[in-house]
Amino acid sequence: CYRIERVVGEKDQFIAYVAYPLDLFEEGSVTNLFTSIVGNVFGFKALRALRLEDLRIPPAYIKTFQGPPHGIQVERDKLNKYGRPLLGCTIKPKLGLSAKNYGRAVYECLRGGLDFTKDDENVNSQPFMRWRDRFLFCTEALYKAQTETGEIKGHYLNATAGTCEEMMKRAIFARELGVPIVMHDYLTGGFTANTSLAHYCRDNGLLL
Repeated sequence: CYRIERVVGEKDQFIAYVAYPLDLFEEGSVTNLFTSIVGNVFGFKALRALRLEDLRIPPAYIKTFQGPPHGIQVERDKLNKYGRPLLGCTIKPKLGLSAKNYGRAVYECLRGGLDFTKDDENVNSQPFMRWRDRFLFCTEALYKAQTETGEIKGHYLNATAGTCEEMMKRAIFARELGVPIVMHDYLTGGFTANTSLAHYCRDNGLLL
């Protein structure tokens, strides 16, 4: 801790500025970073209350992280769309449709002029729509819309799963189907799972 400031108007509240040596962190590990910064320290009994207000990560540490090809320019390149905003939507209703009807909704949106559609984060592999069926029907809809419009279309297939192994299985299947983009809910799926998926996407030309 290199500086402490009293919170204006508060008697027993302070802002503490803490600097950590980079050697305390494993390179490329979000998990280790947050374990050190927002993990153990919040369990100190000597602290009555603690809140993380801000976090500044030095460029030297940021450079140890890899990720998938990302950014709006890469997405434009994948979809071959330039000079205008991209137009997309999340399929609704997000839950309750069969895989076939879900795929039909994807087709109608893409055929109607959207550049891309995406799964809702809640859509994983429920009994009424298993993930493999959804992937197949959505891909069929994607290619059908592309053929009829002459444009490249996209659908963000949700690869989020209950285990890392299952998540990777879904991402690999999406790549085999030829879709350009997959998505993952990293807040619930976890930083380690998301980093693993990011590395796979980078190595295999998928957007994440």
